[in-house]
Amino acid sequence: MRRRRFLAAAGVAAAGASAGCGALRSETTLSEPTRHSDAQGVASIHFSEGGTEVGHFGVNGGVADGVVPMSTEIWHREGTTVESVRLRVWMPDAETPADVAVVSPVEGDSSPPPEVRLYSPDRRPGTVIELSDLDDLADETISTLECIVRPWSETATTIAFDVTITLGGGGMLGTDYELDGELRLEYPALAE
Repeated sequence: MRRRRFLAAAGVAAAGASAGCGALRSETTLSEPTRHSDAQGVASIHFSEGGTEVGHFGVNGGVADGVVPMSTEIWHREGTTVESVRLRVWMPDAETPADVAVVSPVEGDSSPPPEVRLYSPDRRPGTVIELSDLDDLADETISTLECIVRPWSETATTIAFDVTITLGGGGMLGTDYELDGELRLEYPALAE
């Protein structure tokens, strides 16, 4: 009889203790990244918390026949997963928006490719690329998004990426992150 009372009391205590577990998770927005540049047209923005890097977004591009082929990389620290990625690609100095195309599909090791959406944002220049439903890519470095930017301006040389990456933290006590920043890259060869 005592054992039944003990088990019943323990069950009630466990249910009560776990009822608010969703509140134990925290959400943090990091919006002041540090910019790193390796060469002309190659740069990244790094998001840190307390001196520890949480994630970064990088671009490697160059001009070829009036277009800019670009490869991107999204890195995030171990113990986090990529929930979604939103990139607005635009040219700040261009009067006419550039054309943006995704060249290669983003694929994981064994799952179907994630959902990729391209659209023009309301009342803002550029093209938005959204990735969601990342499956087995969620816990990896994502370095397979290739895109091409074709500017219609003969004088604009800057391509900007407005970046929003949502990371999920592991476990009940994990921290979810939203990484927000802008990366601008210069391609002087576009004006030649």
